[in-house]
Amino acid sequence: MIIALVLLFGIATVWTLVIFKQEENKIKKYEEEDTVENEIKRSLEYESKSLKSNVPILTWIYTITIIVSLIVFAVYLI
Repeated sequence: MIIALVLLFGIATVWTLVIFKQEENKIKKYEEEDTVENEIKRSLEYESKSLKSNVPILTWIYTITIIVSLIVFAVYLI
């Protein structure tokens, strides 16, 4: 059970790092196209798209991790 829990947390961590890397790549791309118009476009895009896609994904990752952790803990107590 401990192994399953460690694997689950590992998957959640890796998934979080993948999302972080995607955002980092976007930042590098935006830095290459550094103009006022692009900065405004980037700001609007971040407000409309990034929060709508990344926050729900991370919420699901951590919700599943917590639920499975509680199940494993309950099984461990029994």
